[in-house]
Amino acid sequence: MRKALIVWGGWDGHEPDKVANRFSRMLKAEGFEAEVSDTLDAFLDYEKLKNLDLIVPVWTGGQITGDQRKGVVEAVGMYGVGLAGCHGGMCDSFRNDTEWQFMTGGQWVSHPGGEVTYRVNIKQSSSPLTFGINDFTVTSEQYYVHVDEANEVLATTRYPVANYYHAANGECDVSVLWTRRWGHGRVFYSSLGHHDDVFEIYEARETMRRGMLWAADGKAIFNETKPDPMQYTSQAKMY
Repeated sequence: MRKALIVWGGWDGHEPDKVANRFSRMLKAEGFEAEVSDTLDAFLDYEKLKNLDLIVPVWTGGQITGDQRKGVVEAVGMYGVGLAGCHGGMCDSFRNDTEWQFMTGGQWVSHPGGEVTYRVNIKQSSSPLTFGINDFTVTSEQYYVHVDEANEVLATTRYPVANYYHAANGECDVSVLWTRRWGHGRVFYSSLGHHDDVFEIYEARETMRRGMLWAADGKAIFNETKPDPMQYTSQAKMY
């Protein structure tokens, strides 16, 4: 049986407990053993982490220690454990930790206008994560994120909807869904999910489900191909 660890906490406004429990139900329906924890110390059991199939952080803000972060970074990068998350629970976690941001591929910087109605535009691609998914409308926070150019962007949203200083730059598309690689691991992110009920929208829920499964599938590939876990490690200065 595949194993997932969901770790929730941080700012209560994002309903992390509800989101974590929803993701747990989703993964259990796919045959996972899904453990839910409300402490970042769950990231300290390195032997356990590296044998997981998937890690799902649901933690907005807060502080992560070097040892806690290192466990996730190395489990994903060295042992092919998948990483998947949404909204502030993954890309507005631990604002002072640049390696977390490097791994996840982006960082929230604003949601102009607060909760607004906006379109999510699915990009044309061969990705199975968006197959059969059409553009859809959401009323929620429209996340403006700074992103890694190496990401494979699966969906975007058009700015500006709400007026602010950024509007002087004209219209632009900002990533909503993306995938990326971190060493041997797969990473998936959705900027949707300000509140748990966003996932009552089929497209939001289905892309999150597919993204978690896609990230977890990387572990099976790692186990089958047995690459060198040290392949991507380096002693060079990174930060």
